[in-house]
Amino acid sequence: MQMKMAITGKGGVGKTTFAAIICRLYAEEGCRVLAVDADPDPNLGLALGFPQEVIESIIPIAEMKTLVAERTNSTPGSFGKMFKINPKVDDIPDRYCKEFNKVRLLTMGTVEKGGSGCICPENVLLKQLTSHLVLQNKDIVVMDMEAGIEHMGRGTAQGVDVFVVVVEAGIRSIQTYYHVKKLAADLGVKKVFVVGNKVKSVEDQEYILANIDKEACLGFIKFRSEVGNSDRVNLSTYTSSLETVEEIKIIKTKLERGLH
Repeated sequence: MQMKMAITGKGGVGKTTFAAIICRLYAEEGCRVLAVDADPDPNLGLALGFPQEVIESIIPIAEMKTLVAERTNSTPGSFGKMFKINPKVDDIPDRYCKEFNKVRLLTMGTVEKGGSGCICPENVLLKQLTSHLVLQNKDIVVMDMEAGIEHMGRGTAQGVDVFVVVVEAGIRSIQTYYHVKKLAADLGVKKVFVVGNKVKSVEDQEYILANIDKEACLGFIKFRSEVGNSDRVNLSTYTSSLETVEEIKIIKTKLERGLH
């Protein structure tokens, strides 16, 4: 199976937890899975249950100054200089991924824009790498994104099979869904689904359904304190709550049906 899935949502809604469990489910089925942590605050490795020593050894791609300089023919720390805009990236996933429990993890990192804009070697390398992962990589690729998708170019986004927006019962979370839906439409992505997370009551479910496109809803995940506390005891979210995993299995099945 080949699938390119981008998981997004407002900060704190549980998108990383959802992304991690989806990755583990596909890996347990024998699929080749590449988990991509594209969030500026990377926590996907922890959610996947990677050992602490492995987590501490990870250097995000954007912070690999020597790699960035070599691939873009740029000088580290320079600004306003010429550099290559189509760097070689096809070997990066295999060279820099970390693997645990049959899931390979690639941590992208982020570029501090400041007042200089984002036309810089680091950003060019990340964008080219993202394009490669989405358009040419043959694995199941699950990308744990930040809330917006503005940083994805049209060509890249057209290669994404689906955006899954994780929401909770709150208007700001719902607004993020509509924001992503509009951006996805502008970029030519037709499949945008919703997962309701941290649901505490029937009223929470009804609130979410009343404020989104009902046909886009894949299902709901109940609030469980053991999921939120899993990182405190260094447990993968996949092993912290069997009930949550079962709920996401059902959501996964509905997602696959929605893609056909």
